Amino acid sequence: MRVNARVLIDGPSELVFDYAIPVGLDVKPGCRVRVPLRKKSSIGTVLSVVSADQFEFAVRELEALIDPEPLITPVLLKTADWIANYYGCSIESVIRSVLPESVRTEEHSARTRRIAILAKAVDPVTMERLEKRAPRQHAILTLLGAATDQQLPVADLGEGNSASLKSLEKAGWIRLEIEEIRRDPDADGVEEILESKPLDLNEEQQRALDEVLSAVADPEHAKPLLLLGVTGSGKTEVYLQAARRALDLGKTVLVLVPEISLTPQTVRRFKARFAAMQQEVAVLHSNLSQGERFDEWHRIRKGIARIVIGARSAVFAPLPDLGLILVDEEHENSYKQDVVPRYHGRDVAVLRAAFEPCAVVLGSATPSLESWHNCESGKYQLVRLNQRADGQSMPLVRVVDMRLGSGKHKGAPAILSDKLRTALEQRLEKGEQSILFLNRRGFARSLQCHACGHVCQCPHCAVALTYHRTDERLICHVCGYQSIVPRKCPECRDPGIAMQGYGTQRVEEVLSKVLPQAKFARIDADTMRRKNALRDTLNAFKAHKTDVLIGTQMIAKGLHFPNVTLVGILNADLGLHVPDFRAGERTFQLLTQVAGRAGRGDLAGEVIVQTFTPHSPSIQYARRHDFDGYSEQEMEFRSQFSFPPYAHCAVLTARSTHERRAEFTLQTLHHRLAENTPAGIVLGEVLPSPLVRSHGQFRFQITLRSMRARPLTRHVQAVLAKTTLPDDVTVVFDMDALNFS
Repeated sequence: MRVNARVLIDGPSELVFDYAIPVGLDVKPGCRVRVPLRKKSSIGTVLSVVSADQFEFAVRELEALIDPEPLITPVLLKTADWIANYYGCSIESVIRSVLPESVRTEEHSARTRRIAILAKAVDPVTMERLEKRAPRQHAILTLLGAATDQQLPVADLGEGNSASLKSLEKAGWIRLEIEEIRRDPDADGVEEILESKPLDLNEEQQRALDEVLSAVADPEHAKPLLLLGVTGSGKTEVYLQAARRALDLGKTVLVLVPEISLTPQTVRRFKARFAAMQQEVAVLHSNLSQGERFDEWHRIRKGIARIVIGARSAVFAPLPDLGLILVDEEHENSYKQDVVPRYHGRDVAVLRAAFEPCAVVLGSATPSLESWHNCESGKYQLVRLNQRADGQSMPLVRVVDMRLGSGKHKGAPAILSDKLRTALEQRLEKGEQSILFLNRRGFARSLQCHACGHVCQCPHCAVALTYHRTDERLICHVCGYQSIVPRKCPECRDPGIAMQGYGTQRVEEVLSKVLPQAKFARIDADTMRRKNALRDTLNAFKAHKTDVLIGTQMIAKGLHFPNVTLVGILNADLGLHVPDFRAGERTFQLLTQVAGRAGRGDLAGEVIVQTFTPHSPSIQYARRHDFDGYSEQEMEFRSQFSFPPYAHCAVLTARSTHERRAEFTLQTLHHRLAENTPAGIVLGEVLPSPLVRSHGQFRFQITLRSMRARPLTRHVQAVLAKTTLPDDVTVVFDMDALNFS
């Protein structure tokens, strides 16, 4: 029976064509093929193989099969199709995420080198003869005989030895082979990784591990597991021991972390535990070079790497025999992709686990309310760790009301309250370490004229420019625009233009004056530009070379420093008063995670929270480490207004350099969406986005809510398909949106 291949052509457009499969060519879904397209050849991915009997006309034949084995597994193809339908994006955009560019294009290949291998032992008589007649051959054999495994790269045997190598190969003394060289992302790691042994588990940890192992043993009947463990409860140890069992069963393990910055320490923990199989640990994230990504991806596909650790995109790792997926800090927003395809890594992980099937564990001290709701409705199974693994109590949290003028300086609120400054001094005297958290980088939030009120703003975005003292520049944290710092007000020429607010740079400067004897380190996007800068800074802090660590949300989670006994949160209100119904949830999560960095060793921990809204539920519940209390009151609010997790929420955004054109386009779409709207869909009005201008484009949006996601996506996609958009207007659809700015 003749069959055709349905091929997705590589490129920006979603072109899918059918091609006849030549006799004798074994083409499967997921294979990469070369096909004729108009008057040239193109490369594409086979989406499916269909019977040719349904076609009444002849189709062109495939030209060649590039990869005999499918690069995309049937499960990943099924997952890609689900993502395209659920999130309302093209299948081609999903395939680009599933297959990295370094794998899709022919520009990248494996790095190789020639090696010489000693084929057999050389007797002393022969060596003596070669030493006299062919000294170069004698030198080569001597080097190979002394080498580990009796093999060396040809380049290490000296230049001008080609003839000697050929002679030795012809005589049968050596073999010349081509060897692939792995471009190891962790090759420049200077820290020696020492083997770690499994730790004794407490009763709660053992019960959690038993539940995970049960799911690994019988994934078809297991629900996704939500591991809710307080900070320091030993979730990582449960992960490691569960991974060990999955590997022992011949399965592979996928570990997802929310931030690239967390990947190195997770890799070290797994390599330390699985010291004998360090080469079987692979890393996938966007900071890899194209060559490193190419090598890691193919090591995974070939089954050489059995543990994969990575950020959001690693959910598409082509692991064979997947037995366990671990999603650490599952509540983090960074699991949601902010460009097409706008998938959520956590949700795709749960979906893939169902398709494989395999066990999936979502871990967090502050779960997302979506996952919590899934536990309450019976979709997920809840497992709790209520106590810290080392038996230590949770850190004492003190809230300082900055409205009372604590530490005021010259009429303005101080950066450090009296209580926090005193606590820092006490830690220095005891030789203990501290962490100060402020989720704003730079020196000052803005530059404002006291005479006329003018604020220096970005010409491309509707935000104030942030002053950075190190670079002596005003920088936009949205688009990156930079300008010089004016000496006078650009509007009224008054010299009294002054800084407003503060960032991590300002904190560092103030601390150096208040605590001159202390050693500081700052972790934010400005200081961590150099490769491995984050690793080196954290290693120095771990080695007690630094007394106080100042940082943004990069230090808010995943760090374990037993000597840290004080955490100061300098402005707990930063993310609380923004136009987003999730603002309170995010603030609660962030404060709880940051507070969890204190008291993780034998010494008691203390957290000092500086705030202007001390009675906020987010702050008060975080103060008591009370997730249940916070979730109960927040879920009641969400239920009353049909917000997630009780409904799906999507955002349709139009953006253009012409303000009226963007607004008119969205009003037209709103009118068409309102016609024949399926039951259960709530359509919001056309409104300016909270960040009305970004990267030089004006932005307007519509919010849509529905109990069911698929009808909402289909309705929006049907309207978009029938609408011709102006050339300079871009419309973006974001299902299950997390960002409303």
